[in-house]
Amino acid sequence: MSKDTEIKLDDVDQAILAELTRDGRQSVTTVAQRVHISRAHAYSRISRLQEAGVITRYTAVIDPVKAGLKASAYVTLKLRQHSWRELRDHLASIPEVHHVGLVGGNFDVLLLVRAKDNLDLRRVVFERLQSLPTVLDTQTLLIFEDADTR
Repeated sequence: MSKDTEIKLDDVDQAILAELTRDGRQSVTTVAQRVHISRAHAYSRISRLQEAGVITRYTAVIDPVKAGLKASAYVTLKLRQHSWRELRDHLASIPEVHHVGLVGGNFDVLLLVRAKDNLDLRRVVFERLQSLPTVLDTQTLLIFEDADTR
């Protein structure tokens, strides 16, 4: 199955995904109880969702400020044409970059950057991002407050 192949998700799959998104640490038994299916059925559904690449990993969601990351920004990048593929992996390797998205519109890439303070954020933007030869322009949008919607 191709990475981009969409699989059909029914209501049970959607309910399982909602439960795991809410709390990825809960047991299969708990997921099964909340979705009103057997443990064996939940286990097989979760396994299928993992094998199909719908569930790609399990992770913890942290409070950036409590974790010492007191400066956050969305940084937009305009790139030299046809440079996305060579730049993608490099951007993902920068520890302060928490999300990389190729987008359409007035810029090419949107990054979520989290740093320990404004001085560190400035260093990341000026030294790590603006210095890249394929980056033509950047804009930095400071995040004053995060609102967790999940």
